[in-house]
Order: sequence, then C-alpha cells, then structure tokens
Amino acid sequence: MTLPELAPEIVRFYSETIDEADRLASTADGRLEMVRTQELLHRYLPAPPARVLDVGGGPGAHARWLVRDGYRVHLVDPIPRHVDQARATGATVEVGDARKLTAPDGEADVVLLLGPLYHLIDEGDRRQALAEAYRVLRPGGLLAAAGINRYSSLFEHTAFAHLHKPAVQESISGILASQIHDGKKAFTAAYFHSGEQLRDEVTAAGFESAEVFGVEGPAWSMLAAAERTTGGDFRDSALFESALIAARMAEPYPDLLAASSHLLAVGRRLA
Repeated sequence: MTLPELAPEIVRFYSETIDEADRLASTADGRLEMVRTQELLHRYLPAPPARVLDVGGGPGAHARWLVRDGYRVHLVDPIPRHVDQARATGATVEVGDARKLTAPDGEADVVLLLGPLYHLIDEGDRRQALAEAYRVLRPGGLLAAAGINRYSSLFEHTAFAHLHKPAVQESISGILASQIHDGKKAFTAAYFHSGEQLRDEVTAAGFESAEVFGVEGPAWSMLAAAERTTGGDFRDSALFESALIAARMAEPYPDLLAASSHLLAVGRRLA
C-alpha cells in the first residue's frame, strides 16, 4: 500500500494527538456541527441507494449514518488509523488522496469533501481535489465541501479563555492575517476560508448553483465556552437547542456566515 503524500504534522495530529472518532459526539459544539451537517445534507442528497464517495471521511462519522439510511458509501481517507476505524460503519473503505482518487469517471452520485479543503493549504492542491470530485461525479451529481471559517480560531480561543495570553494573541493574529495555521502548535496545518472564497473555489471548479451555509451558526462558541468553563455537559441542554435554532435562523443572512466555525458549500456538476 502506497500512502498518499501528506504534511507530516497532519499525519501526526490525526494518528497520535486526537481521536477524530469522538470529536462530533463528545462535546456540545461537536454535536451541533454533526446535527447541522446532517440537516444541510438531507436537503440535497438524492434518495438512497445513491452512491456516495466520502472523501476525507475520517473514521466514518458521516459514513455511519449514510449507510444506516441506505446509501452505498465508499470512504477514502489518507490516515490508515481512520480507515481501520471506518470499516465498522459498513462502508467500503480505502486509504487514498483527495487529489488523486481511484474511482472511475462519473461513478458517484454524491461526493463529500468534508475535510480535505481545509487541510490542503496550497490553492493548487484544493483545485486538484475539486477537479477530482468533478471527474468522479455523474452529470448532475452533488458536491458538498466543507471549509473552516476564517474567524473560527478567534472565536474558539475566546471561548476557551486563552486570548489573555500574548503568545496565543500572536498566533491567532497570524491566522487572521494569513488564513493559514502552520500546524506547529495545537491544531494541525490548515487553511481558513471566507464564505466567498469557498464559493468561488467551488464555482471555479465547474460546479453550478453553488451555495455556502454556516454550519454551526453564531452561537456555537457559547456552547464551547459553557462546557469548558463549567465542566458540564450541554449536549442536551436548552442552550444547545437555542444554538441550533440560531444556526437555522441565521441562514438567510450572508453576513452571519462569518460567525460559524465551519462552512458548507453545495453545488452540482454540470448536467
């Protein structure tokens, strides 16, 4: 097995530092991301048993519910640990690279890119991943691509009560200015999009009717702050329900895209 070329800090982060299998279930803001991603995808997904290619699907958080709903899911991820974990979802799995998929032309009804675009710092690599998604989709097929919001790190480190530290202020200022985290401390190497940038990248790749949504909405950092400050579990709280409703209410207002932690772009391959 030839492993895809990937920045060593990304391999190290997902292989040794964090267990991605728990991220969308263990905290209130993680659960909010999962619930909202499911909501948004359900609006656009074709009926099962459509063929879904889950590129960068990690340990299978989304593959699991898609398989349960009757979709035929093939998961591709560059981290062997993730692929081993994803076998339990019922999807077929493969170690692979979003920039060089093994799937044949026009095989998929849906391509999910719910991670690769924010770990491909080079714009040319992101273009290649989107071109590959376009290639493997059938005409009229659906793309759903996620990005991390440009201001997410500012909100997160405020919620975690870290910004009083000069070193953290310097780091976050650098991310805000460059839209890049180098992966040397804490989180791994990443690119941070604005909503307009994510839409433009998807459109430039040939996808039509591209729309961008704020996933968690403007109140996600309140959930993060409440849990980290009190040590409580807010996954089934009134605050969670309010944050979820706030995310839905914010959708018609483009200015509020910048308040979410993650962005989701949807578009279709030209028929």
